[in-house]
Amino acid sequence: MPETWVPPAAADLTSSYRFLFWLTRSQSRRVAVGAALGTCWTVGLAVPPWVLSRAVDEGLVARDTSALIAWALVLLLVGVLNALLGISRHRTMTKIRMDASFRTVRATVWHTSRLGASLARRVSAGEVVTVGIADAQTVAQALTVTGPGVGAVIAYAVVAVVLFTISPLLAAVVLAGVPLLAVAVGPFLRRIQHTGTEYRFQQGRLTTRLVDVLAGLRVLNGLGGKTFVAERYERQSQGLVGRGYRVAGPSSWVGALSTGLPALFLAAVVWLSARMAAAGDITIGDLVAVYGYVAVLAVPVAFFIEGSGDIARARVAGQRIIDLLNLPVPRRHDHSAVAIPPGCGPLADPASGVVIRPGSFTALVAARPAEAVTVIERLGHLTIDPQAGAQAGAQAGAQAGVTWAGVPVADVADEEFRQRLVVADNHAEVFAGTAREIVAGRLDADDDRIRTALYTAVAEDVVEALAGGLDGVIAAGASDLSGGQRQRLQLARAVYAAPDVLLAIDPTSAVDATTEAAMIDRLQEARRGRTTVITTASPLVLDRADEVILLVDGHAASVGTHADLLRNDSCYRELVSRTQNDGEQVADE
Repeated sequence: MPETWVPPAAADLTSSYRFLFWLTRSQSRRVAVGAALGTCWTVGLAVPPWVLSRAVDEGLVARDTSALIAWALVLLLVGVLNALLGISRHRTMTKIRMDASFRTVRATVWHTSRLGASLARRVSAGEVVTVGIADAQTVAQALTVTGPGVGAVIAYAVVAVVLFTISPLLAAVVLAGVPLLAVAVGPFLRRIQHTGTEYRFQQGRLTTRLVDVLAGLRVLNGLGGKTFVAERYERQSQGLVGRGYRVAGPSSWVGALSTGLPALFLAAVVWLSARMAAAGDITIGDLVAVYGYVAVLAVPVAFFIEGSGDIARARVAGQRIIDLLNLPVPRRHDHSAVAIPPGCGPLADPASGVVIRPGSFTALVAARPAEAVTVIERLGHLTIDPQAGAQAGAQAGAQAGVTWAGVPVADVADEEFRQRLVVADNHAEVFAGTAREIVAGRLDADDDRIRTALYTAVAEDVVEALAGGLDGVIAAGASDLSGGQRQRLQLARAVYAAPDVLLAIDPTSAVDATTEAAMIDRLQEARRGRTTVITTASPLVLDRADEVILLVDGHAASVGTHADLLRNDSCYRELVSRTQNDGEQVADE
């Protein structure tokens, strides 16, 4: 059936149960079919005992061969129909679980793409991986209750009514016994939820460490630290195994009880019905039917217990999913968006007092580099208060007054803002692909423009070293390149985008002085007339900037050229001298 995908609303992310209900509501037609098939299948399991009882009473006891053959054929037909219903039910429930899993993954990918560069600052990569794989599967498994679970409830009621026609005493035993079995499992379900929450948290942390280790494996090999890290990871992994045993304990009890308790219940009811048959209260056929009915009840009882365990685990996994999906993102409503005037107006951040003149090549310098990065994130509208809601974050952005050409950046449509302003971060992801695809990014590839961007970033040698040139393949994360090569390739990608405003976070930190000078000179020439802002502490870059802004405690303390600040600002002079001396010491070493 055709499917449409709509992201979960805020109300769907208030609790694990609401999220499960969203997954169910999103495929309501399929769930209804699954519930109908599950009901027909579980109720159909109670038909063979009744047919068998008729065959015994009307065929064997009455010594009527034709009646025996007729009831045997009916029994065969019922068995075939039940088998077909079982196949259809299983296929439908598999589709329901797959749909729920894919829908959860899609919601996760959709939301993480909206978070953009801010994602890495709020949640670890390992947590995202665990949510998208383990948690999505756990939540999807819980949707099994919508099929066999519903059918189990109805089948239980049907069998109880049929037993009441045979013996009210037997019906009372069944009605009272099954709820007692469910109550017996309750403490284990609470234990699963408690231990599962702790285990899930530690699992996310360990997955994050694994992702970090794999990303830095080349560095660890070079430093000789691979053995130390491997031993540390093994210790933490064994600790997680211990926590896993604490989760597996109650889970195994639930599995054992889902099989053992129905068997004990079956034995008790059969013993009671046998005594009633011996006393002549019920017929032999009724005894056979009662045995069949109670045996059938083992299936819905097992579904009750297993479904309860699935829901307990889904509550833990669902909470981690909605924690991720509730991370706030800036929301700009295109219908009320304000357009930025043509050209490059001034970019102003009142929180720090930084004002970027249009068309200038500006350098931000701070004793603590994180302060300059924070200013760049505000100017690029990447900083959001994680404690505030998305709407509150947007309102706060407007009130803070970060403006571009007098227009609050919070009021500008996302698409226009990201086309005209680019934040180039050394931690930005590099996906696997050809050099052409990586430099072009989401834009159409133009080989001449790509080569110009590579020249500007002094990255021609990076592509020339590849076997296929622009068609050469680069691994995910540019793990087959050096830090300096990766940095220059990222800068080429930002230059190719040709934004009105380019905000670059220390784009020359991993290259030598000669390459750094060439990069800055070419970048200035390529972006002449456009606004470019660079965070740096390199005297070489500062000397080439049109304007330097010194940040002290996150606020603009001095503004001027490199030469002017060296003469007139002792704080700036001390900072630059210390940076230059540190560079000379590294070079001497």
